[in-house]
Amino acid sequence: MAALASSRSCHPQGNVILSPVEGNVILSPVEGNVILSPVEGRREAFMALKAGLSGRPSLSPQPVEGAVPTSIPELDQMLAGGFPPGSVVTLEGTAGRWSVAAGLVAAMTRKGLVAILDDGALYPPSLAEAGACLERVLIVPVRKALEVARAADILLRSRICRLVLMPAIALRDSIWTRLATLAHRNGVLLIVMAVRAGAALSAAAELRLHCVLERIIMRGTHGLWGSFAGFELCVNLRKHKHLLPGCQAHMRTLSS
Repeated sequence: MAALASSRSCHPQGNVILSPVEGNVILSPVEGNVILSPVEGRREAFMALKAGLSGRPSLSPQPVEGAVPTSIPELDQMLAGGFPPGSVVTLEGTAGRWSVAAGLVAAMTRKGLVAILDDGALYPPSLAEAGACLERVLIVPVRKALEVARAADILLRSRICRLVLMPAIALRDSIWTRLATLAHRNGVLLIVMAVRAGAALSAAAELRLHCVLERIIMRGTHGLWGSFAGFELCVNLRKHKHLLPGCQAHMRTLSS
């Protein structure tokens, strides 16, 4: 009781008082005061510090050395230059993934070869419309998970392509880890197209982006006499080795 009395005399106006007594929160007879043990006091201080830091304005991201530009200025700014080289990147969402991928393919085919493992979702004219050189795109038809894994393994080890795109499939953790290791060792950017990345793929990926369709842009009048002109897309950062998740980039894609 002496310890409690001493605590009240030191903090007569405070709402929280630390008590040397170990245990749970103790209500003080003085209305409005709560006596906490040292453990609870440290927890309160940590939560206050966390809240203060989360309210601080975010610092400008530092450029990533050797980053692969996406050819989308808004996305490159958010990613501090582009995709990390030699890494696994997921493009997730139900819409807009291939628009981001097409811009990257167009940029990479100006310098070398690009490999795409096609499970039937690829539409080559959209790549050409984005500016990709189709003569430098190696399309590998795949249907089964084993075919996808083997083709990706061969392409990563061969180093003939600096960019490889593949569909998301159900693979063991060890296989995703192997593909991520090969991509890092050989300096190849491995893009995985997924509606939603599973646990194994999420763990292996160094960067995760989620695309959300914001608005469809129509040309002319709305309704029967209107025509599709493009769309606006929001790209959310879900995981990055050097950046905090939660950042967003807004982009507009117009059809020719």
